[in-house]
Amino acid sequence: MLTKDQKEKLIGEHRRTPQDNGSAEVQVALLSERIASLTKHLAASGKDHSSRTGLMKLVGRRKKLLAYLKKEDVARYEKLIQKLGLRK
Repeated sequence: MLTKDQKEKLIGEHRRTPQDNGSAEVQVALLSERIASLTKHLAASGKDHSSRTGLMKLVGRRKKLLAYLKKEDVARYEKLIQKLGLRK
């Protein structure tokens, strides 16, 4: 789970304007961090099927947000993919 400080740091790195807290870039960054932490948890706890289900839901949500961002502005999409180190 993300702490408040980690969340604020991620939002600060990916926001578009000083008041931005919910743009697609911010949401994808937060989801990516949660996905990374759940992936690490599942490596240690292979039989935790409820967490695996939650992980798949998060991956699907991130995929939809990335598709939206790619449709709206390809330059922002490419920049975000490189910044987060995600595959296309």
